[in-house]
Amino acid sequence: MSWTDERVETLKRMWAEGQSASQIAKELGGVTRNAVIGKVHRLGLSNRVSGGKDDVEEEVPAPVAAKPAPVVEAKPEPEPVAPVRVAPERPAVAPAPVSNVTPLPLRKSIVPAGQPLPPQPSANEISPEALASVREVEKRAKRLSLMELTERTCKWPVGDPATEDFWFCGLPSVAGKPYCEAHVGVAFQPMSARRDRRR
Repeated sequence: MSWTDERVETLKRMWAEGQSASQIAKELGGVTRNAVIGKVHRLGLSNRVSGGKDDVEEEVPAPVAAKPAPVVEAKPEPEPVAPVRVAPERPAVAPAPVSNVTPLPLRKSIVPAGQPLPPQPSANEISPEALASVREVEKRAKRLSLMELTERTCKWPVGDPATEDFWFCGLPSVAGKPYCEAHVGVAFQPMSARRDRRR
């Protein structure tokens, strides 16, 4: 439905006479009460005072009631947490002068290249010849720290790892093995020979 000049004039006349929006919509036909009220507002027609109580209630759309705010249960107050103290930043310090003291390398866990290291035999499981050979090799060992090991160096540990006198052999390793020739002879012995020496 379109608002022709004739229909608008009928609307204005009926509105001025105090007719309700429903009555005007019925008279015009093909239009709803809400469409009539909308057109009245767009035309800027004044609110009528002459109409009865029913007229006013019908013509002025009721305000939309605001939805009540959802009821939120009060949560218990969390216990206060002790504040975390952050250490103040230290001012930048100029690097210390280079001295003749060599710093100890940082110790990290051993990650052998290739295959895992076999368990080391105890002294009574090693043949006297192999033990003598190992002692000779350890006199020539390079005594490397963990950080100095490579894929081509013997990773046989010597000493207690909890002390500063702990080191690795460091001699050239046998291809495909983690140890030098002398330490391979100790580490990879046939089980039968090891069992015989234990008895």
